[in-house]
Amino acid sequence: MASVEFLFLANYAEVRDGLLFTVGAGWSQFYRPAGPDGEVPVSRFGLGASVLVPWDETNQPHPLTLWIAHEESDSVLSQLDINVNLGRPPNIPAGSDQREVFGLSVEVGFPEPGGYRLFASVDEHVRSVGFYIHDYPLDG
Repeated sequence: MASVEFLFLANYAEVRDGLLFTVGAGWSQFYRPAGPDGEVPVSRFGLGASVLVPWDETNQPHPLTLWIAHEESDSVLSQLDINVNLGRPPNIPAGSDQREVFGLSVEVGFPEPGGYRLFASVDEHVRSVGFYIHDYPLDG
């Protein structure tokens, strides 16, 4: 069964040539500016994830779902569905797990400050990471 190897939040994340590049990875507190009337901009950040697929489950689709939900109400704010289908590259040892890494840019409109969770699910394996949204007043 495929599994989510790791999952994290970052200021920025992307994949180039099969490698995951991040800036400001591993945070759990996000600060966003709030205007005088309480208006807040869309929050922009990155996420990184890795999916491991066992040798005998390569060359078949594994549905990966990433979503962000409010910690108290479980209401889903954003969701992305991806089909992970890894082959067996030549010249690797038989039985080797295959890894696919993901670095994504995300834009989410959080309705209020508070606790949220990022989830990743593949083949019924779920991993999550919690984080907190804080508002701070704009100067001026």
